[in-house]
Amino acid sequence: MQKSEELINSLVQNKLITAEQLAEIKRRPEYKLNSEEAVIKSGFIEIEELMKLKAKVYNLNYHSLIGVKIPDQVLNLIPLEVAENYKIICFEIDKGKMKVGIVDPENFKAIEAIDFLAKEENLQPEYFLVSALSLDNALKYYKTLGKEVSRALKTKEDEDRLERAKRNGGEEEVEEITKSAPVSKIVSVIIRHAVEGRASDIHIEPIQNESRVRYRIDGILHNSLILPKSVHGSIVGRIKVLANLKLDETRMPQDGRIRVSINDKDIDLRISIMPLLDEEKVVMRILDVTRGAPTLEELGFMGVGLKIIKKSLKKTDGMFLVTGPTGSGKSTTIFSVLTGLNEEGINISTLEDPIEYFIKGVNQSQVRPEIGFTFASGLRSFLRQDPDVVMVGEIRDNETAELAIHASLTGHFVLSTLHTNDALGAIPRFLDMAVEPFLLGSTLNIVLAQRLGRKICEHCKVEHKLPDDIIADIKKELAITPPAVIEEMIPGFDFKKIKFYKGKGCPRCGATGYLGRIALAEVIDVNDKIKEIIMENKANLTLDYLVKNQNFITMKQDGIIKVLMGLTTMEEVLRTIHV
Repeated sequence: MQKSEELINSLVQNKLITAEQLAEIKRRPEYKLNSEEAVIKSGFIEIEELMKLKAKVYNLNYHSLIGVKIPDQVLNLIPLEVAENYKIICFEIDKGKMKVGIVDPENFKAIEAIDFLAKEENLQPEYFLVSALSLDNALKYYKTLGKEVSRALKTKEDEDRLERAKRNGGEEEVEEITKSAPVSKIVSVIIRHAVEGRASDIHIEPIQNESRVRYRIDGILHNSLILPKSVHGSIVGRIKVLANLKLDETRMPQDGRIRVSINDKDIDLRISIMPLLDEEKVVMRILDVTRGAPTLEELGFMGVGLKIIKKSLKKTDGMFLVTGPTGSGKSTTIFSVLTGLNEEGINISTLEDPIEYFIKGVNQSQVRPEIGFTFASGLRSFLRQDPDVVMVGEIRDNETAELAIHASLTGHFVLSTLHTNDALGAIPRFLDMAVEPFLLGSTLNIVLAQRLGRKICEHCKVEHKLPDDIIADIKKELAITPPAVIEEMIPGFDFKKIKFYKGKGCPRCGATGYLGRIALAEVIDVNDKIKEIIMENKANLTLDYLVKNQNFITMKQDGIIKVLMGLTTMEEVLRTIHV
């Protein structure tokens, strides 16, 4: 019996899959070409579990390289080209033994290569079976951000020339130098690694004698690279050149944009440069302009809240308001809504700062306060453009608020965002901007508040036991959550049968246990009763009133339900909502 056939049959013997599942796998068209690949694609078994069994069949030790940091001196015993070609990697040297991970134990050329390299180093090879996914994770250490940048840092002449040019005030010379390597190489590598690592922002900031590069991934900042302080000014200069900003201006903040192409994708970088005590800090927001619109369901809206949103979008006038702090996903939600509304018979106009997503068929304008083109002045002009739907990027002042209300009253559907902590806070915020209560009550259709929590990585999801105090907190919140909402989102809900999950960490999620984000939201349906309360302005709208008069749930309750559904963790809900 061939080893591959033995492996497949042993899956059932070891109760990793059922006989019925094996029969289904064998019916797959790709099974005859690659039986292992067919097993993995079936989703019936995790790749690492399959590799553990395969190691037993081949009488090898199994090893996982997921989340393992391999020292440079060990890694470089096998050159990158050899490692990629033969799918092998050296991950440890111990007592004269060279521990090598190998994906295909029947690749005898790979074994010959290892034997040769081990002999050269006077080491004894010891073989371990690793998965292809595990190997890919380890191979990344050959191409880490630090190593690529280190190669660029070997030449210091350009940085020294740049400093001298700055002191002498030669802007043309500064621009010429910042186009050259290694500074150009450093900046391009930083940007490429950020895009490939799913970062939303890049922070380049001076700290004491160093320059620190951090990436924001799924809402969390991660240290990615520490550079010598001597190159910080050169990097800032290169970014200024790319963004067409003033090189000699170091006292005032500057904003710009850069368009780059990475892996055949057009990427826009929104640049913000801020002067600090003795240096400048750069933050680059990464905008993938080729990305399609996610649906509301894909963003994480579900249940009663999703129904209220969809009902509101059928209206032809009034105001659709999304609230939350910076980075809470407001723009993405608005983008999703606009994409759903975008039809041939509808004229949609937007005022944005900046334009983060480009939507075919939508008239999008970038506000420019420096020349007087503000949200308020732009909105006033838009109303003469015969719009059906108007999107105002943000309501910041009384003038914009009044114009948005006026547009809603005159038959336009207005979408906008507001910075408040929760949905209830939007109403007093409008009133603080001197908007008349009867006008606000007449136009407001829906208020949506949201945060973004990290989703559990589906590739390394495992069952998890929560502490008793967290369980008690969940039960307390569920006791005041409308039962109809819970039943709709979790049919047949029984707390005793609920299991909690977390991600244990894998190559796909960068060993964090999280991959992607999900909206935690609360939605107020501004019905006739609530409109009446707003217009009378006699008492503030309260949470108790909302719960009694509609199936309203808070962001925390929405988060808890998504924890019960296995979409996120309670730690993430508490971190995101700060309660």
